Amino acid sequence: MPAALKGDALSAHHRHLPDWEIVEEHHIHRVFRFPDFQRALDFVNRVGALAEEAGHHPDVFLTWGRAEITIYTHSVNGLTEKDFALAGKINALHG
Repeated sequence: MPAALKGDALSAHHRHLPDWEIVEEHHIHRVFRFPDFQRALDFVNRVGALAEEAGHHPDVFLTWGRAEITIYTHSVNGLTEKDFALAGKINALHG
């Protein structure tokens, strides 16, 4: 099991995903905005399918015009390369 990323290693991964916020070196979080509920829901459904395919499941919050995604690796109680890879794939879904 890989150890959680910290310090410089964490910063190096974050440079590739500047739209994501690192929170307490524990998880990454991003808010995605949409013009209506249906587009936010469609995005969340695509994120869910991607998460199932990857076997890595983020926390998802859906409301009118907004989806919030939080990612971390539960088994290490922190961030790993796998989290940043999933975030990159989620970014690609948003366009």
